[in-house]
Amino acid sequence: MSAATGKKAVLQLDGKEIELPIYSGTLGPDVIDVKDVLASGHFTFDPGFMATAACESKITFIDGDKGVLLHRGYPIDQLATQADYLETCYLLLNGELPNAEQKAEFDAKVRNHTMVHDQVSRFFNGFRRDAHPMAIMVGVVGALSAFYHNGLDIEDVNHREITAIRLIAKIPTLAAWSYKYTVGQPFIYPRNDLGYAENFLHMMFATPADRDYKVNPVLARAMDRIFTLHADHEQNASTSTVRLAGSTGANPYACISAGISALWGPAHGGANEAVLKMLDEIGSVENVAEFMEKVKRKEVKLMGFGHRVYKNFDPRAKVMKETCDEVLAALGINDPQLQLAMELERIALNDPYFVERKLYPNVDFYSGIILKAIGIPTGMFTVIFALARTVGWISHWLEMHSGPYKIGRPRQLYTGSTQRDIKR
Repeated sequence: MSAATGKKAVLQLDGKEIELPIYSGTLGPDVIDVKDVLASGHFTFDPGFMATAACESKITFIDGDKGVLLHRGYPIDQLATQADYLETCYLLLNGELPNAEQKAEFDAKVRNHTMVHDQVSRFFNGFRRDAHPMAIMVGVVGALSAFYHNGLDIEDVNHREITAIRLIAKIPTLAAWSYKYTVGQPFIYPRNDLGYAENFLHMMFATPADRDYKVNPVLARAMDRIFTLHADHEQNASTSTVRLAGSTGANPYACISAGISALWGPAHGGANEAVLKMLDEIGSVENVAEFMEKVKRKEVKLMGFGHRVYKNFDPRAKVMKETCDEVLAALGINDPQLQLAMELERIALNDPYFVERKLYPNVDFYSGIILKAIGIPTGMFTVIFALARTVGWISHWLEMHSGPYKIGRPRQLYTGSTQRDIKR
């Protein structure tokens, strides 16, 4: 961050002028430093923090108007098609893509930490079998701090780094177990001879009775891309939650658990699950045309199209569409709901109403279809999102702790009662 040459903002306040520095990043709009407003006895008001930069970061950049998503400068479509998820993890954590030796070492570290302490498995028995998998994840991820308390010195760079590896490695195991528990199947332990995504799918769908179970490589590649495309997304609600929790000095497992809780909200991580619910409500292909007319009349919401951040197109969607086509072709699925989804896509890409408003299918639309085709229940969709986003959360947590930081303390515009006395 550097001062923007020759630029400053001047605020007229109660007859006085307050000069506010303007800073420039390497990309994106300049930012106005408003901290001096506090000395004048005023706060700024920005509900939802839509115009507030709460931190300085070098990890991810988004230009929603142009449909740009960069991780450490690399476009997301290049990472999804030319790198795998663990390479993207290394990039987010370290700032550069790994060479062959670094990749082999990093992959080995992750593989060697996929197992969880045996007593962690007993935590699952405290949940009802019909518990939502996200409820389980919030609990068991937070509980990891009880098993790795000898590595929780957040001032120790080695502790921070090994915790990042542990989280990336163990979250897939816990995620798969949260599914197995809800369907009453035995836990499948991780296999270190399998790739990251392949290992996750094996833990999800293998059973002790089927020792020859093999993961379809097309599905493993699709899952790896889903992980990559969801790895980080700048200062969203869950990432900001992790940073805010981390600013108190809370242990990293508690911070990631907080991020999972924030992601659980339907306005954040539940979007692809909402797509499947919408398809259920539409019912059949014959009802799609009328449903889209209702969308035009603003009688119903079209889920999985358009994006709050991307005003042009979601740069992740093209790769996700290609992957979706590969999965459906490989599985040869003749699912009426998937046919319905494809008809929605066809109309949205050709109808002037949707084209003019840039209501293109986004990453949630295609990822929901892929996950359903693979056989993953909708209740697990957000868990998989959390699995993929863990590296983004821990990368931001590491970045924050690598330099000076302040405890987060948003202010408010108070509109309640003025002071009053109790009278009896």
